Amino acid sequence: MTPSAAGWRSSAAYEHLAEMSASDLAWEWLRRNDAYDEDYQELRAGKTDVRTLTDKIRRRWGLRFPRRPAGASI
Repeated sequence: MTPSAAGWRSSAAYEHLAEMSASDLAWEWLRRNDAYDEDYQELRAGKTDVRTLTDKIRRRWGLRFPRRPAGASI
């Protein structure tokens, strides 16, 4: 059985996806993920050790963080 397409938007609204890189597409998915947003908000709140939380985000979401210059903040 084919699902009804009645609730879908126009395919033209998604044409830009064909031009996106893999990392762009990954970011579009990730930024809409509630669990990722919770981890990010925890990082922004500064209530957890940055190193511990950065390691958690790196492991959980597969993200890589370039080394920041000395004295740089979040």
